[in-house]
Formats: sequence, structure tokens, C-alpha cells
Amino acid sequence: MKIKLIYSLVCFLFLGNMLAQQTPAPKQTQDYSIEGATAHLGNGEVIENSLIMFSKGKIEFVGSAKMKIARMGTVINARGKHVYPGFIAANTSLGLAEIDAVRATRDVDEVGTMLPHIRSIIAYNTESKVVETMRPNGVLMAQVAPRGGVISGTSSVVQLDAWNWEDASIKTDDGIHMNWPNAFSRGRWWMGEDPGLKPNKDYQKSIEEFKDFFANAKSYLASNKSTKNLPYESLQGVLNGSQKMFVHVSGKKGITDAVNTCKELGIKNIVIVRGQEAEKVADLLNANNIPVILERAHRLPNGEDTDYDRPYRAAKLLADAGILVGLGMEGEMERMSTRNLPFYAGTYAAYGLDKEKAVQLITGNNAKILGIDDKVGTLEVGKDATLFISEGDALDMRTNILNEAFIQGRKISLESHQTKLWKRYSDKYKNQ
Repeated sequence: MKIKLIYSLVCFLFLGNMLAQQTPAPKQTQDYSIEGATAHLGNGEVIENSLIMFSKGKIEFVGSAKMKIARMGTVINARGKHVYPGFIAANTSLGLAEIDAVRATRDVDEVGTMLPHIRSIIAYNTESKVVETMRPNGVLMAQVAPRGGVISGTSSVVQLDAWNWEDASIKTDDGIHMNWPNAFSRGRWWMGEDPGLKPNKDYQKSIEEFKDFFANAKSYLASNKSTKNLPYESLQGVLNGSQKMFVHVSGKKGITDAVNTCKELGIKNIVIVRGQEAEKVADLLNANNIPVILERAHRLPNGEDTDYDRPYRAAKLLADAGILVGLGMEGEMERMSTRNLPFYAGTYAAYGLDKEKAVQLITGNNAKILGIDDKVGTLEVGKDATLFISEGDALDMRTNILNEAFIQGRKISLESHQTKLWKRYSDKYKNQ
């Protein structure tokens, strides 16, 4: 019996090692110098023939390789290649679900409508097989956000090579996510209604419920709090400005109403998420210093009279209007598709946005919007050495081929279950 038990444990441990994610890289102990690459700094600037040096997880030097300066530690010859800051995916549910068809692996939302106290970071799974597929494309950080309800809960920003959520966290509980009601609804054809768009008769009622919830929270926070109310207490950050309110809304009317309602409630730090038609209210957004996290470009236009390529030009329209724009991943297959983040930015570049501004969408801009630009997002002295080397243009899926990647100076693995399968079957067909 003991022998059977021992064999069972050995098999269990073996399978666990086979199925588990790679062991996270240890802290940086060896200095690195990356020499000769074209450096895309993440702020719109480019340095040809660059030199980037980092030590103990921090960038120590960024400049020209022509400078006569002693190189630090191991020198990586990156001539003909490109260096980028680690890409940041905003507004994802990465790590909150593994297999869409298996309910037990999905932890993206909770029962209820007003849930500001729900913390997505607690459910973040660092062992996710989906998470490890991000790194080979340069996606090294993500904002993990909840879904569902009217107020979904809080998001947190993580780096994607960690033992647990505490290790992963770059910024915990950075903001609360709220789903603004739709101003229009489609008729339910199965109930004999006209299938076209029509005004949502419950729109104003939903707004009033949102306002009432905040009014009650303010009264609670100003009281003696003899009875603890966790949802109300969780709103203190967005009311005093220490947390951001990420309002998921589209349409000119919806965005206008959302901004004015939040201002009325005293919510100071607002971010518009999705933001279709946001360029139509650019003056309102600029006047209130409100950024926009766009959706993926690969989608159909909303209106019947909308230009066919309007979704592809959205980033340029907003950037030209002077709005700070980032790129998020909400939508169908969002967790698996997050690895394609750089290619969605590339689509915006193909439709008029300057290439370096497209890089900014998923580096410097996303870092500013998420409040982590003091640590990451650009290649600057003093910031985390979270960066990667690509053989070519990282926004082009044909040339986004990573050679090296570092998170906080730690040289990370670029292997995933997908790369292992690719090598396995490549070998199979080579031998035929």
C-alpha cells in the first residue's frame, strides 16, 4: 500500500511539473548592456544604434552606443534589432478565467450589481496557461479588471512572471470599473418587437440608481459608521481622487452623461473605457483631462451610416483631438487575444496613426492612464528594466520575434505550451 502511495505521489508531482507554468525568474544579479538596437522609448522618441544598461532591476543608462562609456555586465549585441518597453494591456480579464467552457475556471464576475468592494487581484491566477502566452509577443504587464454588474469592482496592474498575486502586483486596486447603461436598446425580435435601435426606456432610471448608491455612500462615509458597510467604504478612493473610476461607455450621449454625472457626484479621476464616438465630445474630455482606453480595432462599425473603416481610425481621431489614448482588450476571447495587443496597435498605425504613437498606446500612454508611469512604460533611467528585444517591428506579427525579455531586470522565459507544441510538431514534419 505504501509503495502504491509513493508511486501515486511521484506521478502527481511529475504531472504537476508538466502542467505548471515555468518557474518565475529570480531577481537580477547580473548587469546587462543592450548595444546597437533601434530603441523605441515609448514616449514617441527613437534612438538608432542605442545603448541601454540596467542593474538590480532598474535602467541605469539610455543613450547612443557611440558614446565612449564603460558597458555594464553582459553585453548583448542587438545590432539590426529593436528594443521596446514591455507592452501593457489595459482593461483585460487576463488570469481571471482559464477555459471559457468550464465554469469552475471562470472568476471574472460576481453575483450582484453594485460591487465596488470586489477585488479582481485576489482571483488572479499566476499559474494560468493563458498568461504565459503573452510574453513571447512582448506583453509583459496587464491591468486585470472584473466584469459584470453596474459597478464591477476594482482592477489591479500586474507583471506577467510571478509566483503569486502579491509578487505580480505593480499597482493594487488602481481603480473601480463601472458599466454605464446603454442609452439605446435593440428590439427583441423573438417577442415581436422591432429589431432596430430605439431609446432605452430604463436609461434614466439606471442612472438614478447609480446616483442614489453614491449618495448613500457619501452619507455613510460622513457618519459615525456604527455598522460597517464594505461596498460604501470601497468608494472612498474614487470620491477623494486616490482611485480612478473606469467608466465603460460608448456613444456621444452616453459619454456626455457619464462625465457630467461623475462630476456631479464629485468623482474627480475618470477614465473612459471603450469610448466609441469619443472624438465627438473631445472638448468635454479635454476640458476635464479625461483619457480614453480604446477597444480593439478589429470590429465592425456600430452605426449603419458609419464609415466602414471608422474603428480602425479611432486612435488617430482621438490623438488628433488631443486626447490621451490607450488600448484595452475587452471583448470576445479577450484573455486569449491579449497576446495580439501589439498587432491591434499596428492596425491603428496602418490607418493613419504615427507608428511611434501606436507604440505609445501600449507603453507610455497606458502607463500614464493606469498611474504606473513612474515605474514602467518608457525606457528611462530610474524606471524598471521591463523591456524586450525583437528581431523586427514589434507591431507586425511577421517580425515580432522576441530574442530576449526582461521584467524588472529578471531575464524571463519566452517558452509557453504553444511554443513547445510548435517545436514538437515542427520536428515531426522535419523528420518525414
